[in-house]
Amino acid sequence: MDKILVIGAGGQLGQCLKVVAERRGITEIVFPAEQDANILNAAGLKDLLSKEQPVYVINCAAYTAVDKAEDEVDLAKAINETGAAHLAAACLASNSTLVHVSTDFVFKGNEVKLLKEDDQAEPINVYGLTKLDGEKAVASTLPAHFIIRTSWLYSEYANNFVKTMLKLGAERDELNIIADQVGTPTYAIDLANAIFDIIASSSNAYGIYHYSNEGVTSWFDFATAIFNISETAVKVNPIPGSAYPTKATRPAFSVMDKSKIKTTFNIDIPYWRDSLVECIKQINK
Repeated sequence: MDKILVIGAGGQLGQCLKVVAERRGITEIVFPAEQDANILNAAGLKDLLSKEQPVYVINCAAYTAVDKAEDEVDLAKAINETGAAHLAAACLASNSTLVHVSTDFVFKGNEVKLLKEDDQAEPINVYGLTKLDGEKAVASTLPAHFIIRTSWLYSEYANNFVKTMLKLGAERDELNIIADQVGTPTYAIDLANAIFDIIASSSNAYGIYHYSNEGVTSWFDFATAIFNISETAVKVNPIPGSAYPTKATRPAFSVMDKSKIKTTFNIDIPYWRDSLVECIKQINK
């Protein structure tokens, strides 16, 4: 496989890419330390790419604290938009293809329908807006790009909803979980596999693609499944989002249509609950 460079290697998806690369026997891959791949340092990124000469760059670096972004607007914008622009420019200079990870939060999510790649993006929070601006920066700077929007990312690594629920479930008898926000969880190991499948295809079908696991669920049903699979005895109460106000507004329905990525790259996508079973198995190891 062509040489790959991963930006944001220390985060959840970066760690999953490392694991999957080992499983798939991908050796031509570089995971630079954060100080050597600072997305805010345009000159440093150009130097890094010119030294490593990757054919593909995967960008996992992002500001993802959705509620904090409402206060830290400048920082979210710097990482998600300016950083993405820096990286796209560095890829252009080194003739590299960029795989840039984005989010379902670019959508308003106010109607019950599968979201397609060309549906109008209308973010309702700062995080979504900065990620959309990052997509635009990538697309306008670098023709050779794959933008992959994903949703509700979790894994055995870093902090995420599954690990938080397992921790809270062990500490408490009862939990209130939002039942009127609907989407699809995505196992970051599955997303990592999909990214490598795209790279392995050597395709130049550039553009935006949607990837999450298959199926539809609410945060309440997701939490219930986590406790059922992990055999954690805790009472889960469904509550409306209005009963748990957050700084950032969330889309009520953000289930993405994945037919484009499936047909273009012949990717087989696991059902969300099957992947959740696998993740909990890994956590228990």
